[in-house]
Amino acid sequence: MGSPEFAVPCLRALGDHHEVVLAVSQPDKPAGRGAQLAAPAVKLAAQALGVPVIQPRSARTGELRDALLRSGAELAVVVAYGKILPVPVLEALPRGCINVHASLLPSYRGAAPVQWAVIRGETETGVSIMQLDEGMDTGPVLLERRLAIEPAETAGELLARLAPIGAQALIDALTLIATGAARPVAQDHARASHAPMLAKLDGAIDFAQPAAAVAARIRGVDPWPGAQATLRGQLVKLFRAQPSAATGAAPAGTVLAIDASGAHVAAGDGAVVIRELQAAGRKRMTAAQFAAGRAIAAGDVLARPEPA
Repeated sequence: MGSPEFAVPCLRALGDHHEVVLAVSQPDKPAGRGAQLAAPAVKLAAQALGVPVIQPRSARTGELRDALLRSGAELAVVVAYGKILPVPVLEALPRGCINVHASLLPSYRGAAPVQWAVIRGETETGVSIMQLDEGMDTGPVLLERRLAIEPAETAGELLARLAPIGAQALIDALTLIATGAARPVAQDHARASHAPMLAKLDGAIDFAQPAAAVAARIRGVDPWPGAQATLRGQLVKLFRAQPSAATGAAPAGTVLAIDASGAHVAAGDGAVVIRELQAAGRKRMTAAQFAAGRAIAAGDVLARPEPA
């Protein structure tokens, strides 16, 4: 069970090592400017592998449980499916359900663990393989794989690096289960932290925050919802941010300088350098290119967008 691109390496790994009798994904959804229906990545990958696919609109109507019972499967694997599974689904198969979760549990339980790990300035994350229970990522952990977060890494880049690690960890966990060597470890719920689904407003950048926090948020909301600020009354998207050594007595959000490394912008403490920007209807470009077109200059102010 899964939907986004992050889940595809797990599906392919399962196809290489085990018999996959059914794939479950979210329904097709409108995408792009034309709002045409687009299939989830897992559906497309399953079809390429010749695996039957179902797309129930709800996990609670009985449709999913009944499909699992009919499948003859021993165990369900859940990877970024995006729905809470009720008890009848969790108990439909003899070996239950295991989950591939992109954090070191109990840290960052929830829908956006990678994004919030980057936003909050973590230096390490990983993948946990856990037995699903009724809670939100609260089940016992079968194994984990750790990974350092690179200083300039975006959430999208980190997800791409974690996906194959999760796939291999899944195969390793299934081997432990099959051989009877699995030793689930209960989570320490007192140490839990949470990673709720991101909203568009999470991409609104407040330069009054410390420079490290501003840079981390810009990277953590890339690619979605994307970092945004207003510049000369217009929305601009911001990319590739890190703390800057630039200095200057100016209000937060003021562009201090623009050079080959990016636009240096005053923050609540220190400054942040933004390497790339994108104006509405234009292509993404380096700060130097943006400045060459006179779209930004020293002394301009990047402000937090007001909620719609």
